[in-house]
Amino acid sequence: MKVSIGGPLKLVFRPWVEGLEHIPAEGPAILASNHLSFSDSFFLPAVLDRKVTFIAKAEYFTTPGLKGRMTAAFFKGVGQLPVDRSGARGAGEAAIRSGIEVLERGELFGIYPEGTRSPDGRLYRGKPGGLARVALATGAPVIPVAMIDTEKIQPPGQVMPKLMRPGIRIGRPLDFRRYQGMEHDRFVLRAVTDEVMYEIMRLSGQEYVDMYATAAKRQLAEAAKAEKEAAKAAKAALAQAEKEQAEKEKRAERGDRTQ
Repeated sequence: MKVSIGGPLKLVFRPWVEGLEHIPAEGPAILASNHLSFSDSFFLPAVLDRKVTFIAKAEYFTTPGLKGRMTAAFFKGVGQLPVDRSGARGAGEAAIRSGIEVLERGELFGIYPEGTRSPDGRLYRGKPGGLARVALATGAPVIPVAMIDTEKIQPPGQVMPKLMRPGIRIGRPLDFRRYQGMEHDRFVLRAVTDEVMYEIMRLSGQEYVDMYATAAKRQLAEAAKAEKEAAKAAKAALAQAEKEQAEKEKRAERGDRTQ
């Protein structure tokens, strides 16, 4: 499946890559990337010779019917593991266990420290629970990755992708073995995550925002809702004003007729 998807992706979009020499030929490693687009999990594996395993929500694997089976086969083919995200804490623990299992097999594990796609192309604060805990529990090196312009290929709501060249910039591996055994220390987890996010920022050139992307999405959704309600209220006020003006003109017209 990797060959059948990766080949056409490289042929059509011709992604440029820097830093491939930082990917080890064998052995476990964590690829920690920014997250701009749904396609990030496809472009990164497409340019590597080794398989990369990402985490995907369980719904992609359990939807009934022919379409559901095809979707499940696709996500399994591109190396994604199902995780039940119905409970936030349970989902996090399941993702951590899955990541550890992948690394213990000597494979590459891909993770997005921001936890969700960036809502506006900026880089948001990394969540310390997943990336840092997996790194400290396994001792695997963390390789920072920057996806470039992937959000421009298929913005949210756009069905057909735009033909353009995305970029992938891979940084030097980061070694956190000095912190092994401290995966439950929240200050250490924060420090590890921030160091990785700094490297991703340096590679990507993105503006950094010191808040979680999930909080930013909530703010944007609330702002959009407030704007919609304000526009609705303004429209209603205009309609009321027009109605009152029409009634005023009618009264004036009746007054003219009685004179």
